[in-house]
Amino acid sequence: MVKIAVFASGGGTDFQSIIDANEKEKFCEIALLVASKENIGALDRAKAHGIPTAVYAKKDWPDPETLYADLTERLESLGVEYMVLAGWLKILLPSFTQRFEDRIINIHPSLIPSFCGAGFYGLKVHKAVLDYGAKVSGCTVHFVNEEADGGAIIAQIPVAVADDDTPETLQARILKEEHKLLPACLKALCEGRIEKHGRKVVVHERKQ
Repeated sequence: MVKIAVFASGGGTDFQSIIDANEKEKFCEIALLVASKENIGALDRAKAHGIPTAVYAKKDWPDPETLYADLTERLESLGVEYMVLAGWLKILLPSFTQRFEDRIINIHPSLIPSFCGAGFYGLKVHKAVLDYGAKVSGCTVHFVNEEADGGAIIAQIPVAVADDDTPETLQARILKEEHKLLPACLKALCEGRIEKHGRKVVVHERKQ
């Protein structure tokens, strides 16, 4: 069974979507939840499902190099093959992303390359979409590289922007799509159905 680790910084609803999909049709072993701080909802979700956790808070790990060196050793000792950033608000070091090239995926709440990169997270993304007057937004799952939200795109789901949308209402509608897209992409990755050539990614259908 393919082992994965999930990285989270908040309530963990995207993390929960992975747990639920995997319990419905097991395609991976969630070997570890990596949390960026204590007392977040994602930790409670992991505990409720018997998933091991590790907290890498900035107060305990002021040097990023030391943090990611320790995390790398932990992940490799567990035999983790893939990592999922599910609301992870830390920027990964280039040395980390290069070591695990094409083995880390992320979910972002817009249609990359729009409204993404450093500083675009949470409600800030949806506010920027509305302020710009965009008519369509959505969510994107992509591979992670050294550039924030800059890795090759795996899949996207568009979501129409309503005239009376607020950042909160747009976020809620997009989040529903995130909870479908992220587990589907992870499942395809674990089943070896994702083919990547440079920036071009093909997700093959599951053979019956």
